[in-house]
Amino acid sequence: MQLSDLMYDLPRSLVAAMPAADRAAARLMVIDRRGGAIRHSRFAELLEFLRAGDLLVLNDTRVFPARLRGVKDSGGHAELLLVEPFPHWPNLWITLIESAKKPKVGGRIEFADGGYAEIIGDMGNGRYGVKFHCPGTFTDWIERAGETPLPPYVGAERPDREFDRERYQTVYARNAGAVAAPTAGFHFTPELLDGLRASGIDTAFLTLHVGPGTFQPVREEKIENHRMEGERYSLSAETADKINRAKSRGGRVVAVGSTSTRTLEWVAERKGRIAADSGIARLFIAPGFRFRVVDALITNFHLPCSTPLAMVAAFVGLDLMRRAYDEAIREQYRFYSYGDAMLIL
Repeated sequence: MQLSDLMYDLPRSLVAAMPAADRAAARLMVIDRRGGAIRHSRFAELLEFLRAGDLLVLNDTRVFPARLRGVKDSGGHAELLLVEPFPHWPNLWITLIESAKKPKVGGRIEFADGGYAEIIGDMGNGRYGVKFHCPGTFTDWIERAGETPLPPYVGAERPDREFDRERYQTVYARNAGAVAAPTAGFHFTPELLDGLRASGIDTAFLTLHVGPGTFQPVREEKIENHRMEGERYSLSAETADKINRAKSRGGRVVAVGSTSTRTLEWVAERKGRIAADSGIARLFIAPGFRFRVVDALITNFHLPCSTPLAMVAAFVGLDLMRRAYDEAIREQYRFYSYGDAMLIL
């Protein structure tokens, strides 16, 4: 498959820079991948398209304020994105650093509140080993000093605001560690989840800490050559049991988002079945992939040439995906993280 197959033209006006006032009021495009029918609804009406016995699988990762802005000891400005902590080494992180001139190993970056970062090593590709020195505990400090790591296409429109701490987060987020949100879950409210459960549609949770690779476009002309960055995940025995029981009784596994999908399919490929597992997932899903677990998918509308768009093309088929995106543009759907949703059945 060629990279050009994942291209489309989107009017800038359809990029959602702000969240909707009401999470569940988002529009919902419903696609029947067997018959090719496309319907238009609202996310609040999700129950209309699900049935008792279905199982929603959601990613409960929590975004932490992983972006920092500081000044190098040379006087230049630097922007840091915390990627992953080094295990067993307090306050030592793999960090992406952007600045006009390449940071020097041994240099320091000062922050407004008195904390500073010491650059320990250059890991290549803009990544550095960084030791943070801060007043109090690191967890408390990053909550004060850090910013919500909004996606580049939102950050280009506006700075992060206080409401992003709550809205660039799912209502069920609980395990901190992501630098990007599993945005398909933005549309759920506690009331909607309660209503689904009351109708016999259960929920199960896994954790995949979304990394900066989610922002990286596919650049290989032959997209099968793309390599995903690893992301840490955990799938519990309780969730595995719920999935296996739903399958055995004929219920559908409805993955909420590309991160849930990749985790489920990665575990199934690794172990040959769904079972408790944890580690680092590196699965890139593109057309030709055989889905073993996921029967239906809730997702948002994705960037051209992105890995989530390739996954949608794999799940629904390239022609139907193109038709759905053309219709979404005609119907003025809102795109990307803070945008509207798609349900593929």
